[in-house]
Amino acid sequence: MESKRQVSVEPTPLQGEAYSTLPRDGAALNGHRPQVMDAERFHDASERILGSINKVIDGKADAAKLALTVLLAQGHLLLEDVPGVGKTLLAKTLARTVDCTVSRIQFTPDLLPSDVTGVSIYNQSSRQFEFRPGAVFANIVIGDEINRASAKTQSALLECMEEHQVTVDGHSYQLGLPFMVVATQNPIEMEGTYPLPEAQRDRFMARISMGYPDKEAEIEMLETHQASSPLAKVTPVVTAADVAAMIAAVQQVYVSTAIKEYTVAIGRATRDSARLRLGASPRSLLQLLRAAKATAALDGRDFVLPDDVVDVAESVLAHRIILDRKAASSGDTPQSILRGILAALPVAQEPPNAWRRDRHTA
Repeated sequence: MESKRQVSVEPTPLQGEAYSTLPRDGAALNGHRPQVMDAERFHDASERILGSINKVIDGKADAAKLALTVLLAQGHLLLEDVPGVGKTLLAKTLARTVDCTVSRIQFTPDLLPSDVTGVSIYNQSSRQFEFRPGAVFANIVIGDEINRASAKTQSALLECMEEHQVTVDGHSYQLGLPFMVVATQNPIEMEGTYPLPEAQRDRFMARISMGYPDKEAEIEMLETHQASSPLAKVTPVVTAADVAAMIAAVQQVYVSTAIKEYTVAIGRATRDSARLRLGASPRSLLQLLRAAKATAALDGRDFVLPDDVVDVAESVLAHRIILDRKAASSGDTPQSILRGILAALPVAQEPPNAWRRDRHTA
Protein backbone atom coordinates (compact mmCIF):
# COMPACT_ATOMS: atom_id res chain seq x y z
CA MET A 1 0.00 0.00 0.00
CA GLU A 2 1.38 3.37 -0.98
CA SER A 3 2.39 5.60 1.92
CA LYS A 4 0.27 8.67 2.61
CA ARG A 5 3.14 10.58 4.19
CA GLN A 6 3.58 13.89 2.44
CA VAL A 7 7.10 15.20 2.03
CA SER A 8 7.72 17.58 -0.84
CA VAL A 9 11.23 18.71 -1.61
CA GLU A 10 12.11 21.26 -4.24
CA PRO A 11 15.18 20.47 -6.36
CA THR A 12 18.36 20.46 -4.33
CA PRO A 13 21.92 19.31 -5.12
CA LEU A 14 21.56 16.58 -2.50
CA GLN A 15 18.41 14.98 -3.83
CA GLY A 16 18.94 11.58 -5.39
CA GLU A 17 22.65 11.45 -4.59
CA ALA A 18 24.65 9.63 -1.98
CA TYR A 19 25.65 12.06 0.75
CA SER A 20 28.78 11.73 2.83
CA THR A 21 29.89 13.31 6.08
CA LEU A 22 31.52 16.65 5.51
CA PRO A 23 33.13 18.84 8.16
CA ARG A 24 31.84 22.37 7.99
CA ASP A 25 32.79 25.60 9.69
CA GLY A 26 29.69 26.99 11.35
CA ALA A 27 30.14 30.27 9.46
CA ALA A 28 31.17 28.81 6.12
CA LEU A 29 29.25 28.76 2.86
CA ASN A 30 30.36 26.09 0.38
CA GLY A 31 33.65 25.79 2.24
CA HIS A 32 34.32 29.54 2.26
CA ARG A 33 33.77 32.06 5.01
CA PRO A 34 31.27 34.67 3.73
CA GLN A 35 32.28 38.30 3.39
CA VAL A 36 30.64 40.83 5.70
CA MET A 37 28.09 42.85 3.73
CA ASP A 38 28.52 46.61 3.99
CA ALA A 39 25.74 48.78 5.43
CA GLU A 40 24.48 50.17 2.11
CA ARG A 41 24.17 46.77 0.45
CA PHE A 42 22.64 45.33 3.64
CA HIS A 43 19.93 48.00 3.65
CA ASP A 44 19.23 47.50 -0.05
CA ALA A 45 18.98 43.71 0.26
CA SER A 46 16.73 43.84 3.32
CA GLU A 47 14.41 46.35 1.64
CA ARG A 48 14.10 44.08 -1.40
CA ILE A 49 13.24 41.08 0.77
CA LEU A 50 10.68 42.95 2.88
CA GLY A 51 9.19 44.62 -0.16
CA SER A 52 8.68 41.27 -1.86
CA ILE A 53 7.03 39.76 1.23
CA ASN A 54 4.76 42.76 1.83
CA LYS A 55 3.45 42.53 -1.74
CA VAL A 56 2.07 39.08 -0.90
CA ILE A 57 1.18 39.35 2.81
CA ASP A 58 -1.12 42.36 3.12
CA GLY A 59 -0.98 44.38 6.33
CA LYS A 60 1.61 42.24 8.12
CA ALA A 61 4.80 44.31 7.83
CA ASP A 62 5.78 43.60 11.46
CA ALA A 63 5.49 39.84 10.95
CA ALA A 64 7.56 40.08 7.75
CA LYS A 65 10.30 42.05 9.52
CA LEU A 66 10.40 39.61 12.43
CA ALA A 67 10.65 36.66 10.04
CA LEU A 68 13.63 38.31 8.32
CA THR A 69 15.12 39.13 11.72
CA VAL A 70 15.02 35.45 12.70
CA LEU A 71 16.62 34.41 9.40
CA LEU A 72 19.50 36.88 9.83
CA ALA A 73 19.94 35.91 13.48
CA GLN A 74 20.34 32.23 12.45
CA GLY A 75 17.24 31.21 14.35
CA HIS A 76 14.06 29.28 13.64
CA LEU A 77 10.53 30.58 13.44
CA LEU A 78 7.22 29.21 14.78
CA LEU A 79 4.07 30.61 13.16
CA GLU A 80 1.10 29.92 15.43
CA ASP A 81 -2.43 31.11 14.78
CA VAL A 82 -5.88 30.10 13.63
CA PRO A 83 -6.30 28.58 10.15
CA GLY A 84 -6.42 30.81 7.11
CA VAL A 85 -4.51 33.88 8.27
CA GLY A 86 -1.44 33.35 6.07
CA LYS A 87 1.03 31.34 8.16
CA THR A 88 2.14 28.99 5.37
CA LEU A 89 1.95 31.82 2.84
CA LEU A 90 4.41 33.88 4.88
CA ALA A 91 6.78 30.91 5.17
CA LYS A 92 6.65 30.19 1.45
CA THR A 93 7.07 33.84 0.48
CA LEU A 94 10.14 34.25 2.68
CA ALA A 95 11.63 31.09 1.18
CA ARG A 96 11.02 32.23 -2.40
CA THR A 97 12.68 35.60 -1.91
CA VAL A 98 16.02 33.84 -1.45
CA ASP A 99 17.67 31.91 -4.28
CA CYS A 100 18.46 28.80 -2.25
CA THR A 101 17.22 25.25 -1.66
CA VAL A 102 13.79 24.92 -0.07
CA SER A 103 11.88 21.91 1.23
CA ARG A 104 8.37 21.55 2.61
CA ILE A 105 7.23 18.86 5.03
CA GLN A 106 3.53 18.26 5.61
CA PHE A 107 3.52 16.85 9.14
CA THR A 108 1.02 14.03 9.62
CA PRO A 109 0.58 11.38 12.35
CA ASP A 110 2.24 8.69 10.20
CA LEU A 111 5.30 10.78 9.29
CA LEU A 112 8.52 9.00 10.32
CA PRO A 113 11.75 10.55 11.63
CA SER A 114 13.60 9.11 8.62
CA ASP A 115 11.32 11.11 6.32
CA VAL A 116 12.74 14.23 7.96
CA THR A 117 16.40 13.35 8.51
CA GLY A 118 17.09 10.77 5.80
CA VAL A 119 18.00 7.10 5.77
CA SER A 120 20.89 4.82 4.84
CA ILE A 121 20.06 2.51 1.90
CA TYR A 122 22.04 -0.53 0.83
CA ASN A 123 23.44 -0.15 -2.69
CA GLN A 124 23.68 -3.60 -4.24
CA SER A 125 26.08 -2.51 -7.00
CA SER A 126 28.64 -1.03 -4.58
CA ARG A 127 27.67 -3.34 -1.70
CA GLN A 128 27.73 -0.39 0.66
CA PHE A 129 25.19 1.65 2.56
CA GLU A 130 24.60 5.12 1.12
CA PHE A 131 22.92 7.97 2.91
CA ARG A 132 19.87 9.44 1.22
CA PRO A 133 19.16 12.88 2.71
CA GLY A 134 15.71 13.72 4.02
CA ALA A 135 13.70 16.89 3.62
CA VAL A 136 15.69 18.71 6.30
CA PHE A 137 18.68 19.02 3.94
CA ALA A 138 17.76 22.42 2.53
CA ASN A 139 18.51 26.03 3.35
CA ILE A 140 14.92 26.79 4.36
CA VAL A 141 12.70 24.00 5.69
CA ILE A 142 8.97 24.65 5.94
CA GLY A 143 7.24 22.38 8.44
CA ASP A 144 3.49 22.71 7.94
CA GLU A 145 1.28 21.88 10.95
CA ILE A 146 4.20 20.54 12.95
CA ASN A 147 2.01 19.56 15.90
CA ARG A 148 0.21 16.91 13.81
CA ALA A 149 3.26 14.62 13.89
CA SER A 150 4.10 12.40 16.85
CA ALA A 151 6.61 13.49 19.47
CA LYS A 152 9.08 10.97 18.05
CA THR A 153 9.00 12.66 14.64
CA GLN A 154 9.06 16.16 16.15
CA SER A 155 12.22 15.23 18.05
CA ALA A 156 13.97 14.46 14.75
CA LEU A 157 14.30 18.24 14.35
CA LEU A 158 15.98 18.85 17.71
CA GLU A 159 19.55 18.15 16.64
CA CYS A 160 19.42 19.92 13.30
CA MET A 161 17.79 23.04 14.78
CA GLU A 162 20.32 23.37 17.58
CA GLU A 163 23.55 22.04 16.05
CA HIS A 164 22.88 22.39 12.30
CA GLN A 165 23.68 18.74 11.74
CA VAL A 166 21.93 15.38 11.43
CA THR A 167 23.19 12.12 12.91
CA VAL A 168 22.07 8.88 11.26
CA ASP A 169 23.56 5.44 11.98
CA GLY A 170 26.41 6.97 13.95
CA HIS A 171 27.45 9.45 11.23
CA SER A 172 26.93 13.20 11.47
CA TYR A 173 26.04 15.19 8.37
CA GLN A 174 26.41 18.96 8.38
CA LEU A 175 23.67 21.23 7.09
CA GLY A 176 24.30 24.25 4.88
CA LEU A 177 24.26 27.96 5.55
CA PRO A 178 21.83 29.64 5.77
CA PHE A 179 19.63 27.10 7.54
CA MET A 180 16.22 27.94 8.95
CA VAL A 181 13.17 25.94 10.02
CA VAL A 182 9.84 27.74 9.62
CA ALA A 183 7.08 25.73 11.30
CA THR A 184 3.35 26.40 11.49
CA GLN A 185 0.73 25.11 13.87
CA ASN A 186 -2.94 25.77 14.66
CA PRO A 187 -3.45 26.13 18.43
CA ILE A 188 -7.22 25.67 18.36
CA GLU A 189 -7.32 22.22 16.73
CA MET A 190 -6.71 19.79 19.57
CA GLU A 191 -7.94 16.50 18.04
CA GLY A 192 -5.21 14.53 16.31
CA THR A 193 -2.42 16.84 17.44
CA TYR A 194 0.63 16.43 19.63
CA PRO A 195 1.53 19.63 21.51
CA LEU A 196 5.14 20.71 21.16
CA PRO A 197 7.07 19.91 24.33
CA GLU A 198 9.04 22.62 26.11
CA ALA A 199 12.37 21.40 24.68
CA GLN A 200 11.01 21.66 21.13
CA ARG A 201 9.54 25.13 21.63
CA ASP A 202 12.81 26.32 23.13
CA ARG A 203 14.55 25.56 19.81
CA PHE A 204 12.46 28.21 18.05
CA MET A 205 13.98 31.67 18.33
CA ALA A 206 10.64 33.44 17.93
CA ARG A 207 6.94 32.76 17.70
CA ILE A 208 4.61 34.88 15.61
CA SER A 209 0.84 35.06 15.92
CA MET A 210 -0.29 36.47 12.60
CA GLY A 211 -3.70 37.77 13.65
CA TYR A 212 -6.46 38.88 11.33
CA PRO A 213 -5.68 41.61 8.79
CA ASP A 214 -7.32 45.01 9.12
CA LYS A 215 -10.29 45.99 6.96
CA GLU A 216 -8.26 47.72 4.22
CA ALA A 217 -5.74 44.88 3.95
CA GLU A 218 -8.54 42.30 3.76
CA ILE A 219 -10.29 44.23 0.98
CA GLU A 220 -6.97 44.52 -0.88
CA MET A 221 -6.49 40.76 -0.51
CA LEU A 222 -9.92 40.05 -1.99
CA GLU A 223 -9.16 42.28 -4.96
CA THR A 224 -5.68 40.97 -5.77
CA HIS A 225 -5.69 37.31 -4.72
CA GLN A 226 -8.75 36.05 -6.59
CA ALA A 227 -7.43 35.30 -10.07
CA SER A 228 -4.11 33.71 -9.17
CA SER A 229 -1.88 32.93 -6.25
CA PRO A 230 0.35 35.86 -5.28
CA LEU A 231 3.22 33.39 -4.87
CA ALA A 232 3.34 32.95 -8.64
CA LYS A 233 4.86 36.41 -9.01
CA VAL A 234 7.47 36.02 -6.25
CA THR A 235 11.01 35.66 -7.55
CA PRO A 236 14.31 35.53 -5.67
CA VAL A 237 15.67 38.97 -4.83
CA VAL A 238 18.84 37.83 -3.04
CA THR A 239 21.10 34.79 -3.25
CA ALA A 240 22.09 32.38 -0.50
CA ALA A 241 25.54 34.01 -0.55
CA ASP A 242 23.91 37.41 0.02
CA VAL A 243 22.04 36.06 3.04
CA ALA A 244 25.25 34.53 4.40
CA ALA A 245 26.96 37.92 4.02
CA MET A 246 24.05 39.61 5.79
CA ILE A 247 24.30 37.08 8.63
CA ALA A 248 28.02 37.83 8.89
CA ALA A 249 27.19 41.55 9.10
CA VAL A 250 24.72 40.91 11.93
CA GLN A 251 27.36 38.98 13.83
CA GLN A 252 29.57 42.10 13.74
CA VAL A 253 26.94 44.28 15.45
CA TYR A 254 28.37 45.56 18.74
CA VAL A 255 26.73 44.78 22.09
CA SER A 256 27.79 46.87 25.08
CA THR A 257 28.21 45.47 28.58
CA ALA A 258 25.13 47.39 29.73
CA ILE A 259 22.99 45.70 27.08
CA LYS A 260 24.23 42.27 28.15
CA GLU A 261 23.42 43.07 31.77
CA TYR A 262 19.96 44.29 30.78
CA THR A 263 19.31 41.08 28.84
CA VAL A 264 20.36 38.93 31.79
CA ALA A 265 18.20 41.03 34.12
CA ILE A 266 15.15 40.27 31.96
CA GLY A 267 15.85 36.55 32.13
CA ARG A 268 16.40 36.54 35.88
CA ALA A 269 13.21 38.55 36.41
CA THR A 270 11.19 35.86 34.62
CA ARG A 271 12.77 33.16 36.81
CA ASP A 272 12.04 35.14 40.00
CA SER A 273 8.45 35.95 39.05
CA ALA A 274 5.91 34.37 41.41
CA ARG A 275 3.45 34.07 38.53
CA LEU A 276 5.72 31.91 36.37
CA ARG A 277 6.41 28.23 36.87
CA LEU A 278 9.21 28.27 34.28
CA GLY A 279 11.27 31.31 33.35
CA ALA A 280 13.54 32.08 30.42
CA SER A 281 16.41 29.66 29.80
CA PRO A 282 20.02 30.74 29.14
CA ARG A 283 19.55 29.65 25.52
CA SER A 284 16.59 31.99 25.19
CA LEU A 285 18.69 34.95 26.41
CA LEU A 286 21.36 34.16 23.86
CA GLN A 287 18.74 34.06 21.12
CA LEU A 288 17.18 37.26 22.45
CA LEU A 289 20.50 39.04 22.05
CA ARG A 290 21.01 37.61 18.55
CA ALA A 291 17.56 38.81 17.52
CA ALA A 292 18.30 42.25 18.99
CA LYS A 293 21.50 42.44 16.91
CA ALA A 294 19.57 41.59 13.75
CA THR A 295 16.96 44.21 14.64
CA ALA A 296 19.66 46.84 15.07
CA ALA A 297 21.19 45.92 11.71
CA LEU A 298 17.82 46.16 9.96
CA ASP A 299 17.38 49.61 11.50
CA GLY A 300 20.72 50.70 10.05
CA ARG A 301 22.86 50.57 13.19
CA ASP A 302 25.99 48.62 14.04
CA PHE A 303 25.27 48.63 17.78
CA VAL A 304 22.37 47.44 19.95
CA LEU A 305 20.07 49.72 21.94
CA PRO A 306 17.80 48.65 24.84
CA ASP A 307 14.81 49.27 22.54
CA ASP A 308 16.10 46.55 20.20
CA VAL A 309 15.95 44.04 23.06
CA VAL A 310 12.48 45.19 24.10
CA ASP A 311 11.16 45.06 20.53
CA VAL A 312 11.85 41.32 20.19
CA ALA A 313 11.55 40.22 23.83
CA GLU A 314 7.89 39.22 23.65
CA SER A 315 8.26 37.21 20.44
CA VAL A 316 11.42 35.47 21.66
CA LEU A 317 10.47 34.73 25.27
CA ALA A 318 6.66 34.36 25.48
CA HIS A 319 6.52 30.80 24.09
CA ARG A 320 9.29 29.66 26.45
CA ILE A 321 7.83 30.66 29.81
CA ILE A 322 5.07 28.77 31.63
CA LEU A 323 2.48 30.33 33.93
CA ASP A 324 1.71 28.92 37.33
CA ARG A 325 -1.86 27.77 37.97
CA LYS A 326 -2.90 30.88 39.87
CA ALA A 327 -1.74 33.23 37.12
CA ALA A 328 -3.35 31.10 34.42
CA SER A 329 -6.68 30.99 36.25
CA SER A 330 -6.65 34.76 36.79
CA GLY A 331 -6.43 35.45 33.07
CA ASP A 332 -2.77 36.36 32.80
CA THR A 333 -0.84 35.45 29.66
CA PRO A 334 2.89 35.06 29.09
CA GLN A 335 2.76 38.21 26.96
CA SER A 336 1.10 40.31 29.67
CA ILE A 337 3.56 39.14 32.32
CA LEU A 338 6.51 39.92 30.05
CA ARG A 339 5.14 43.40 29.39
CA GLY A 340 4.89 43.97 33.14
CA ILE A 341 8.47 42.78 33.69
CA LEU A 342 9.82 45.00 30.92
CA ALA A 343 7.89 48.01 32.23
CA ALA A 344 9.18 47.54 35.78
CA LEU A 345 12.76 46.71 34.89
CA PRO A 346 15.01 49.80 34.96
CA VAL A 347 17.25 50.54 32.01
CA ALA A 348 20.64 52.02 32.81
CA GLN A 349 20.72 55.70 31.94
CA GLU A 350 23.69 56.18 29.65
CA PRO A 351 25.05 59.11 27.63
CA PRO A 352 23.88 59.14 23.97
CA ASN A 353 27.02 57.46 22.62
CA ALA A 354 27.63 55.05 25.49
CA TRP A 355 26.06 52.07 23.72
CA ARG A 356 28.88 52.12 21.17
CA ARG A 357 31.69 53.87 23.06
CA ASP A 358 32.88 50.74 24.91
CA ARG A 359 33.80 49.16 21.58
CA HIS A 360 36.58 51.70 21.10
CA THR A 361 37.84 51.64 24.68
CA ALA A 362 37.73 47.85 25.23
